[in-house]
Amino acid sequence: MTGPAVVLAHDYLTQRGGAERVALEMTRAFPDSPMLTSIFEPSTTYPELAAVDVRTSFLQGVPAFRKDPRLALPLLAPAWSSMRAPRADVVLASSSGWAHGLRAPEGARKVIYCHNPPRWLHQPDDYVRSRGERAALRPLHRALRRWDRQAATSADLYLANSTSVARRIEAAYGLESTVVFPPVMIDPEAHQEPVPGLEPGFWLTVARGRGYKNVDAVTAGVLAHGESKVAIVGSPPADRPALPHEHWCGVVSDAQLRWLYAHARALVSVSFEDFGLTPLEANSFGTPAVVLRAGGFLDSTDPGVSGWWVDEPTAPAVAAALASLPGLDPDLVRQHAAKFSPQRFSFQLHDAVARVSA
Repeated sequence: MTGPAVVLAHDYLTQRGGAERVALEMTRAFPDSPMLTSIFEPSTTYPELAAVDVRTSFLQGVPAFRKDPRLALPLLAPAWSSMRAPRADVVLASSSGWAHGLRAPEGARKVIYCHNPPRWLHQPDDYVRSRGERAALRPLHRALRRWDRQAATSADLYLANSTSVARRIEAAYGLESTVVFPPVMIDPEAHQEPVPGLEPGFWLTVARGRGYKNVDAVTAGVLAHGESKVAIVGSPPADRPALPHEHWCGVVSDAQLRWLYAHARALVSVSFEDFGLTPLEANSFGTPAVVLRAGGFLDSTDPGVSGWWVDEPTAPAVAAALASLPGLDPDLVRQHAAKFSPQRFSFQLHDAVARVSA
C-alpha cells in the first residue's frame, strides 16, 4: 500500500545553508516527490539537488535573482502565490517566509516546516542592518504582513524547527506548532580536504555574510583571547577588509567543511539562530561548540557536554567563554550529535503527513 502523494516546497535553492540541508533531507524522505521553489541555482546549492525534480517560478529566468534572491524580494510573494502545485494529498513546505504561500491543490492538506517566521517582518533589526535596506522594505511591509498571515493560516499543521521558533510562530500568528528538530546530515567518516593556509587548532565560525551572523564579535573575541587565528566559512563584505588573524575561507566544499570541523578547537557562534545546525555538525566530529545562550542553540547545545555558553553577542563575552571552555570528552560530544539523526527526522515528517491525511 502506497502512502499519501506529497509535493515538497522550499523558499529558494541558491545556497548551502541549514535550511537547504533540511530541504535536501526532505527529498530523501520523499524521493518520488517534486520540489517546488521560486529560484534554483544548481551551481551554488547542494549538488545532490540536481538529481531532484525541481520546478521553479517565473523568477528563474532572471540571472541576478539566481545570484542573490534578496533582489527579488518585492516579487517573491507574487511568485509563490502564482505557482501551482501538482495534484497531491499533502504539500510539505520548508519555509523561512515564502514557500508557506504555495497554494495546496484542491482537497490537499498543507504542512509547513517553519525555520522562522520571516525575519524582515518579525525581526527586522536582527536581519536587516542597513538603513537603506530597511527603507526599501518599508513600503512593502503592510502588504507583506497581510500576505504572510494569510499564507500561515492556510496551513493544516505547523512544524517548528526549535522551541524558540515555536514561540515566535505563536507570537506572529497565534498558532500552535509541533517541534521537529532538523537533522544533522554531515558524515564525519567521509573524505576530508585541508583548507590551504590553515593549520589545525584554529577557532571556527560559519557565516554567509549577513549582519545577524555577528562575525565581528567572534573575531574580535578571539583576538582579545590572545589566539592567532580564526577561520571563517564565508567571504567578508565588500566594505570590510580581512584582519591579520582572520582566515576567510570563502565557499568551501563539503570535504573542506569536514576538515574544518575535524581540526578546529571549537566552533564559535554568537548569532541569533532559529535552530543552529552548525554546532551539531561540529559535534559530529567530537568538536565542541561555544555558542550564544539564546534561540535555537538552547535546543542544540548541552553545556558541559557538547559545548559552552557565550552570555551575550559581544567580543568580551566571547573572550570570556573561550577562556573558561572546559575540556570536553569528544566521545560524549559525538554521542550528543547522534541524537539528531536523519532517520528520526524522516520518521517525524512521515508521521506529520500521516496525521493530516488521516
